[in-house]
Amino acid sequence: MGMFQRSTPKMVTWPMVTWPGGCLSRRGFLSLAGLGVAALAASGLRPDAASAPRSGRELLLPPRGDLRLVAISDLNSSYGSTSYLPEVLRAVELIPSWKPDLVLCGGDMVAGQKQGLSRVHLSAMWASFHRQLLAPLRRAGLPVAITMGNHDASSARSAGQYIFELDRQEAERYWRGQQNALGLKFVDASPFPFAYSVRQHDLFLLVWDASSASVPAEQVAWAERQLRSPEAQSARLRLVLGHLPLLAVGQGRDRPGEVLQQSEALRQLLERTGAHAYISGHHHAFFPGRVGQLDLLNLGALGSGPRRRLQDSTAPVQTLTVIDAFWPQGEGAGRTTYTSYNMTTLESISSQQLPAQIQPSQGPSLRRIG
Repeated sequence: MGMFQRSTPKMVTWPMVTWPGGCLSRRGFLSLAGLGVAALAASGLRPDAASAPRSGRELLLPPRGDLRLVAISDLNSSYGSTSYLPEVLRAVELIPSWKPDLVLCGGDMVAGQKQGLSRVHLSAMWASFHRQLLAPLRRAGLPVAITMGNHDASSARSAGQYIFELDRQEAERYWRGQQNALGLKFVDASPFPFAYSVRQHDLFLLVWDASSASVPAEQVAWAERQLRSPEAQSARLRLVLGHLPLLAVGQGRDRPGEVLQQSEALRQLLERTGAHAYISGHHHAFFPGRVGQLDLLNLGALGSGPRRRLQDSTAPVQTLTVIDAFWPQGEGAGRTTYTSYNMTTLESISSQQLPAQIQPSQGPSLRRIG
């Protein structure tokens, strides 16, 4: 086990402060024109992105931990879209000024998982993601770790074959080309981009393929070996990142197929190997919960379609989450804080705005952290 000890993390919120003030062939390019996105392929920006005004606002962040991560998820818009909402572009603009040690993305970076999307269109979506999101973050010198979402590269199968095989091929092609430019220190990259592990500073991060409800048995076994490895056990903090959550938190997603199968067995595996938190997206609803000794950080949607939480009538909002880890001092225990922001208003979300617990239809309740 690492030196990071568990204590009940607090949701830290701070007030808002405001200040005044892949290459395409010619045929592929012409195909994009037919789809209405040739201009994007030529310019690398959606029509209004270059002239989008800066927010004029900045956030007063919580106290910085010994390790700071920024976590985003579910960035996409409608099926096949190559543009991103203003909240997504605003986040990309703001994140570098916060100087995180690592940026995490919980998946659904593009808008695939629709039959009929061609290879040209899939490639165009990844090209747009690169220009508008990944490239600016990497130019700022920020390491970026991602996990595949169902709209990126769904692992759902039928008759032993991937239903969205083309999506997976294009996602793998794009991310293999980025692998050595992400600023990551890989421990095992053999299954990249669908699964991999990294050691960044005193963080061990394991990413598995939770782009459908089933994580393959061989990948679960691989994950356990990775989490028991010396690289993991000597880290102060161990996190696991995947798209689908272990337990439902979002309205309209509390059903089989929208959460991981065998979730209790997976949760117990993460607990016994010393993982501190499982970070996921997909439900489009921010909720920092805990079951047993494992934090379950459910990231909200930064892109389109935020959802209400179960048993909560609060209006849904697009969010971004800052994770700060504080190492133990003397005899004291380490702690983590999860601070989420409404990316429309740039206001922090107080823990008191969240339900004390969420009870999905299947499985145990999630106790709110903070």
